[in-house]
Amino acid sequence: MFYQIKQYIKFIFKSTNQHGVHSPFIYNLITTCFYDKKKYHDYNKSIDFRIRLKQTNDNITVTDFGAGSHKLKSKSRQVSDIVKHVSISKKNARLLYRINKHFASNSILELGTSLGVATHVLALSNPDAIITTIEGCPEISKYAKHHFQQLHLKNIDVITGDFLEIIPKLKHPKFDLIFFDGNHQKEATLMYFEMLIDKAHNDSVFIFDDIYWSKGMTEAWEVIKQHPKVTVTVDTFYWGIVFFRKEQLKEHFVIRT
Repeated sequence: MFYQIKQYIKFIFKSTNQHGVHSPFIYNLITTCFYDKKKYHDYNKSIDFRIRLKQTNDNITVTDFGAGSHKLKSKSRQVSDIVKHVSISKKNARLLYRINKHFASNSILELGTSLGVATHVLALSNPDAIITTIEGCPEISKYAKHHFQQLHLKNIDVITGDFLEIIPKLKHPKFDLIFFDGNHQKEATLMYFEMLIDKAHNDSVFIFDDIYWSKGMTEAWEVIKQHPKVTVTVDTFYWGIVFFRKEQLKEHFVIRT
């Protein structure tokens, strides 16, 4: 936690808004997406889903394959606690909604379904998208799949298993958006990135969650930024967003959202 606080203070001093940006592409992203103040009706649907999960008394036996949680250590966890401490925040859920709507991503991959709060947002932002989400924990995967069925979300394919085994079997040749939220460890993050880099096209978006989760995750983010296929990155503190636009010079932005 101390590491994150220290990094956040640094972020505040380094970050800027649209006024410190000279790239038309990033300026447009910030002004029409990041800072979009419109009250989308789908936000209410996302909140309703979150409340629905919080109000349940269900317990899930969790199998952690990644770095786990800073706050939840027990294997048996209440669904309401997972929503509170592990699931995507309300603010970031809305940002993810706007990003996916902004780029109109049709082919989406999510590493780390958890209870499906982020998956649900992705489905709402583009009902025509085909979403593949991978979850390592069988009980969580089963639980999320049940709720997707209850919500009649038919464009989500939930796959249960080890990322390393499933990624090579993915049939999609390219993905428009990939959300990396399943293993907050340096080595694993870099491995998944390398395994999926060939599934990116010129307009693909990669989003890495919790780039300041630990020193190792920040190191992984720095390595990703320097990859020869990566041209533009945006650091929002909570996320690292990656673009592969060949028409742009390599440039890195630190933006307050």
